[in-house]
Amino acid sequence: MQDCSDNVETPDWLDAVRWTPEGLVPAIAQDAETGDILMMAWMNRQSLRLTAEEGHAVYWSRSRGKLWRKGETSGHEQVVREIRLDCDEDVILLKVEQKGGIACHTGRRSCFYRALKDGQWVRVDPVIKDPDAIYGSN
Repeated sequence: MQDCSDNVETPDWLDAVRWTPEGLVPAIAQDAETGDILMMAWMNRQSLRLTAEEGHAVYWSRSRGKLWRKGETSGHEQVVREIRLDCDEDVILLKVEQKGGIACHTGRRSCFYRALKDGQWVRVDPVIKDPDAIYGSN
């Protein structure tokens, strides 16, 4: 697997994070007002540094092998209010203001829209906006 860390001089606080061997750390986006968990994505050193510097969520796309700024396509960006590191130093929590109310590429508020009920995953949260209207049809 490729090393996703950047080679740019980085602030010391990034050294406190326990990165995976691939140079990544999971990041959870949480609504700063409601406490709702919106999504989980991956960050590398560069994306975490840029998130802190710019005040907007920047993630590392494993599938595309590049940085992605949340909302760059959809317009549903995440304004970062606070960045936290968990007790094991291996998970980042972003407390965010979710612009447009949609965090998930499925057009829902949260990526966690399925609940386990009677041994099956059931969709419990509605689509707010058709993904084709957000991203265009393929």
